Amino acid sequence: MKKLAMSASRLLAATLAASPVASGPAFGGEAEPVPSLSLELNGLDATDAGCRFTFVIANGLGAPLDKAGFEIVLFDKAGLVSRLVTLDFKELPDGKTKVRQFDLPGVDCAGLVRVLVNDATECSGAGIDAGACIGMLKASTRTVVEFGS
Repeated sequence: MKKLAMSASRLLAATLAASPVASGPAFGGEAEPVPSLSLELNGLDATDAGCRFTFVIANGLGAPLDKAGFEIVLFDKAGLVSRLVTLDFKELPDGKTKVRQFDLPGVDCAGLVRVLVNDATECSGAGIDAGACIGMLKASTRTVVEFGS
């Protein structure tokens, strides 16, 4: 009998642990989305003049951005800073994903090992804190080059 009671209590504990109420937000509601600005280095393509950077940027800050710009630092294979540039991503409506391309003359794509988002040079819009673009930045890459802040 003691063995049966122990099995029943284990079964009850396992059932409660797996239930949505026990594992999800209070009362089964949806969790509030965390505001973020996603910036993905999607591609690096050699051009006749240099390197074309393709970024995918998604505004999940909860308000439109009138201007978004970032200071980007490029590192070569020796780990040295090879270039510091400012990229203007222009306006970004709330909830919108956009693709932006930037041609950087004289940059050898194959010679890059890291791209650093050094700072946000522009971050403005109604209800947007000036530090939101860098503070809520979620950087990722689909390239072999390290990318982030």
